[in-house]
Amino acid sequence: MRGLQTPEGIGLLAEVTARGVDDDTLLGTLATLRARFPEPLVAAAVTQVRLRHRAEAKFGADAAAMFFTADGMEQATRQSVAAHRARRYADAGVDRVLDLCCGVGGDLIALGRAGLSVHGVDRDELTVEVARANVAALGLGERAGVEQADVTDVDLAGWPAAFCDPARRAGGRRVFDPRSYSPPFRFLEQVAAAIPFSGAKVAPGIPHDQVPPGAEAEWVSDGGEVKEAALWFGPFATTTRRATLLPAGETLVDQGLGRPPTGAPGQFLYEPDGAVVRAHLVAEVAAIVGGRLVDPTIAYVTADRYVDTAFARAYEIAEVLPFSRKRLQQVLRARGVGRVTVKKRGSAVDTEALRRALRLDGAAEATVILTRVAGAPTALVGTPVPRGQQ
Repeated sequence: MRGLQTPEGIGLLAEVTARGVDDDTLLGTLATLRARFPEPLVAAAVTQVRLRHRAEAKFGADAAAMFFTADGMEQATRQSVAAHRARRYADAGVDRVLDLCCGVGGDLIALGRAGLSVHGVDRDELTVEVARANVAALGLGERAGVEQADVTDVDLAGWPAAFCDPARRAGGRRVFDPRSYSPPFRFLEQVAAAIPFSGAKVAPGIPHDQVPPGAEAEWVSDGGEVKEAALWFGPFATTTRRATLLPAGETLVDQGLGRPPTGAPGQFLYEPDGAVVRAHLVAEVAAIVGGRLVDPTIAYVTADRYVDTAFARAYEIAEVLPFSRKRLQQVLRARGVGRVTVKKRGSAVDTEALRRALRLDGAAEATVILTRVAGAPTALVGTPVPRGQQ
């Protein structure tokens, strides 16, 4: 790691990047550079460039200047989500944040860029070195410092705000049970009890019954894909459940609604965003569109009129039929459909196998939604409604 931060290492990283590390260029890159640089340094540079390429999905252009470990890159908060969380701290009026289990610095960087002074802590020596390198590379050295320590030994007194990102990977594999986080899940509650404005990153699949009483659970999607979840404590906890959709930042909160009614499919079908589904806020979407569920166990909402909402993708439904591949094929061919998108909830059908078996050749496009209606396997044929259409 330190070797890559020297002038020689920086030059080597630039050359590896220029030569390429994909399957077609890697052997040539290694052969050329090993003749001029120590083999361990070349191996480290190749690994780092590969990690930077993978990290572009999370960090965008910043990835080209950053350093990573494999586990650190996997667990790091993506840039858009970290910026969203940092705004919550900035909007709360705090000026200092303690970033516990800071990892390679995803949240550390976002908090610093939000204008806050932030102190990161991590127990792993290499991870701390990487976080320090990232803070320096992105020009945040005056706002963000990093300390190597066990977070459970850190003095929490006097800090106005904290964020904790416990390790959810062990032996290269993800840990899904919050009780197996490192540090243990109960440590998050200890931080919340000691520091007024506290938050913690958790797995998106956290069971609702494991959310501590009084905490707010927030699920975040980015570009329609659920990316992360967080728990918020103290003054941050203004609701019980929240779904936030990036990049626009629309937020839907628990309104204490009961289960929506169930009824037959109407002219429009709404597919709630994954963060809405994870947050158990489908009833709130049904209320927005004046709709009902097609099945009491499925997160599809139907309505007889179109209502524009950021929290669900809408489809105008043209056909509703009991699921049968042969019957579906007949309907699609009769409508001149040649290109089809197959979506499903509550269906065991292999969508790729179905798409191949349909053997369509028309010019039109359609979306087929496989689900259950009142418990019965059903196919709905329709087209997406563009956002903003009235």
